[in-house]
Amino acid sequence: MSKQTDDLFKNIVSHAKEYGFVFQSSEIYDGLSAVYDYGQLGSELKNNLKTYWWKAMVQLNENIVGIDASIFMHPTTWKASGHVDGFSDPMIDNKDSKKRYRADQLIEDKIERYEKDGKTDKAAQLQKDMDDALNDDDLARLKAIIEEHNIVCPMSGTKNWTDVRQFNLMFSTQMGAMADGAEQVYLRPESAQGIFVNFLNVQKSGRMKIPFGIAQIGKAFRNEVIARQFIMRMREFEQMELQFFVRPGTELEWYEKWKEARLKWHLTLGAGADNYRFHDHVKLAHYANAAVDIEYNFPFGFKEIEGIHSRTDYDLKQHQEYSGKKLQYFDHELNQNYIPYVVETSVGVDRLFLSVFANALVHEDLSTEDKKDSRVVLKFHPAIAPVKAAIMPLTRKDGLPEKAREIMDKLKFNYNLQYDEKDSIGKRYRRQDAIGTPFCITVDHQTLEDNTVTIRHRDSMKQERIAADDLGRIIGDLTSWNNLLQQLV
Repeated sequence: MSKQTDDLFKNIVSHAKEYGFVFQSSEIYDGLSAVYDYGQLGSELKNNLKTYWWKAMVQLNENIVGIDASIFMHPTTWKASGHVDGFSDPMIDNKDSKKRYRADQLIEDKIERYEKDGKTDKAAQLQKDMDDALNDDDLARLKAIIEEHNIVCPMSGTKNWTDVRQFNLMFSTQMGAMADGAEQVYLRPESAQGIFVNFLNVQKSGRMKIPFGIAQIGKAFRNEVIARQFIMRMREFEQMELQFFVRPGTELEWYEKWKEARLKWHLTLGAGADNYRFHDHVKLAHYANAAVDIEYNFPFGFKEIEGIHSRTDYDLKQHQEYSGKKLQYFDHELNQNYIPYVVETSVGVDRLFLSVFANALVHEDLSTEDKKDSRVVLKFHPAIAPVKAAIMPLTRKDGLPEKAREIMDKLKFNYNLQYDEKDSIGKRYRRQDAIGTPFCITVDHQTLEDNTVTIRHRDSMKQERIAADDLGRIIGDLTSWNNLLQQLV
């Protein structure tokens, strides 16, 4: 990561904390590694992103429904899914720093450095060597690659490495009143299995016909050893997942459709097509016959933001075998029973949050010949902005605060608003710019005379005089979900 890129990323992390978006968890106790809390504005933005995904998936599609499965599941679930035996990462320790790293991520960082230095052939060869080693589960080869390319520990700067070993990522705990009779259960490492075990419940109670989907938003937990890049890689995170059930033989057609649909969804958020790319998996998971990541160009490079996988019939077949219960669908058109195939789309809410936040954060130079000026502004799409409008009395006297409160009381039932009467109007504008508020409503003495207010638009900074009675309609039109959703149909 270059110094300029590093500074940009530090600005993002700093701004997120300063303005109440993201805090280090348990910070007063020196924090908990790779765990973060969303503050008063961060939780609003996060909820808005989840609402937009839910509307796009469930509300716009008659054949998709949503559920909310529990975090704790029967432990056999994770045996059937393969997580107990196969959910691990190749880890390597540095003997000097005592730090543990994912071997493949150390190599990926080296590939990025080669690419930035213009050594594209060397980067391509290193990528191939790593992919081959991962495909063959050749842990010794992974260590040899690290040594051959002089990859050092970021902390100690040395190459004093242990062998590469597999490390299981699931958190386990005990369920039961007595320690002796307690049953070992797991915090779910993914939310998808909650959908699969409820396949028949949803299909029968909802009278769903193939093809149909089940959507879910929920927490997942992974004992990630690597804590880096802010909220990119956390131990407690949130996923937005769709499992779409299809006829066997049609899964790759649906896989392509969902690839296109999901990229289109991301593009509506305004980052621009150049900031997204597809990255096909070289090594497929044991359950997949096709897999691709949608990657976003973060300040530290392109990283996965959403995965799209053709999971075949692996999951339902495994749960059918381990539970002894038939998980089949009777297709009346074909007059036959079969286990459906599945196409999955899975978005990391936290990574999505970071991509939207990083893209929206803009430093603007407003200098003129007469004076130097600048501002920091979060240019969120109005529909996902945490605060839709700020209500500001020009002064704290002459009845202006009372009038401003009256206007706010009418609007607050439909919109998340802030009331701000402290400091000069210019400073208040800058404060609202910094949290991404699309509109500032100023109540002045003329408001008392003719019930008009000044509305100031965040992005253009233009101001216009409008009737206070029109505020609800104007804010509603400009912040409506329809402005995003209509781009998807």
